[in-house]
Amino acid sequence: MACSSSAALRTVSPSMRLAAPRLSAAPSKAGVASTLKGSSQFLAQAPKLISAPAKLGFSAVARRPFTCRSQASPSDDSRPSKVQELYVYEINERDRGSPAYLRLSQKSVNSLGDLVPFSNKVYSGDLKKRVGITAGICLLIQNKPEKKGDRYEAIFSFYFGDYGHLAVQGPYLTYEDTYLAITGGSGVFEGAYGQVKLQQLIFPFKLFYTFYIKGIKDLPEELLVNPVDPSPSVEPAPAAKACEPGATIANFTD
Repeated sequence: MACSSSAALRTVSPSMRLAAPRLSAAPSKAGVASTLKGSSQFLAQAPKLISAPAKLGFSAVARRPFTCRSQASPSDDSRPSKVQELYVYEINERDRGSPAYLRLSQKSVNSLGDLVPFSNKVYSGDLKKRVGITAGICLLIQNKPEKKGDRYEAIFSFYFGDYGHLAVQGPYLTYEDTYLAITGGSGVFEGAYGQVKLQQLIFPFKLFYTFYIKGIKDLPEELLVNPVDPSPSVEPAPAAKACEPGATIANFTD
């Protein structure tokens, strides 16, 4: 019996010794390090997993196609393409102190850099109404003695009272006709573009202009007249020259 008990103890004892280490053994340093490392890797990946949908959403928005006005095709321009003709006379009546000649070149002959500010009266193409004034400046580019004239770069505006104004820029030659660009406007001329033909009748006192305007709605009937044929002898109607009622446009610019 004693032998049996001793044998039984010897049989059970090894299994107890095997179970004990699994219950009471402390984790090794290598095990702890491995566990911490795994946790760190998970935490490092977590923000990426969380932020991934936001990145995908932003990318989808950023890749949506778009166009800007400068890239749009001509067919995308909604401005009217109809060409409207407008005729006016510019007349220097020697009562505005215009033009002023600023000889910045300090030379005895007209030379590059000389400036000529000016402002003259503007009449309708039929010469029956005073419509406003011109106001601007010319920069002398080149004197042309063989043509008895000068080449200027001109920047000026035509003012039409309540109707607004037209701005132009381009070459002004005192010895031949030229074309200038219409660069914009205000009032009924807002959005205007095109060109204007300048005809020199008597330098620097009489000029005739034909505007070829695009980009705006139909002009007021008051401005659309049959012009008097341009010539050096043309004169505004006495009533228009005197700015009598009915011979001016509303609140004409003076």
